[in-house]
Amino acid sequence: MKVCCRELLIQVCESQEIDVLKGVVSSDHIHMHIEYAPKLNVSDIVERLKGRSSRRLQQEFPELKKRYWGNHFWASGNGVWSTGNITDKMVDDYLEHHRRQGSSDRTNFILE
Repeated sequence: MKVCCRELLIQVCESQEIDVLKGVVSSDHIHMHIEYAPKLNVSDIVERLKGRSSRRLQQEFPELKKRYWGNHFWASGNGVWSTGNITDKMVDDYLEHHRRQGSSDRTNFILE
């Protein structure tokens, strides 16, 4: 299911002309470092990512509907943060530490 989630998020980003610089899909959360046009806003991006991926995952894996009451697959809100002293390299390094030792997967969207 992690692979499916990763692919869905990439598809949504591509459809919105959003570049995924690096991402991590963990068992209970997702990190994404993205680059997007100034005409877009973070709230709308997160809403689209969560909405489209939730719908598709619940269609592909019907057992999720039983597990997540009211079709609420993702938690409400988002964990977007940014401060003036965080560099792209720092974010990249933070996300890279999620890669499993010895993994041959060199994609920019890591499955933890």
